Amino acid sequence: MDYKIELVAQAIHEAEQAACLWDNEPAIRKERFREYARNAIDLLDEDINILLLALRGAQQKSGWAIKSRLIGWEQ
Repeated sequence: MDYKIELVAQAIHEAEQAACLWDNEPAIRKERFREYARNAIDLLDEDINILLLALRGAQQKSGWAIKSRLIGWEQ
């Protein structure tokens, strides 16, 4: 799985203030967020690196980075 897509999908999910945690979301709903993420990445094109740096910074502040490393999303 592309870590960029997963990272952006989770950020979009979090921004939506969903009542359900990402890990508890049904697969079909996660896939919808992944599609949003793919579209965002395509629209941002070269600027995606700026977004990824910001998301990584947010990860580190929230402890999300530890989880992503455990499941292999970090490069």
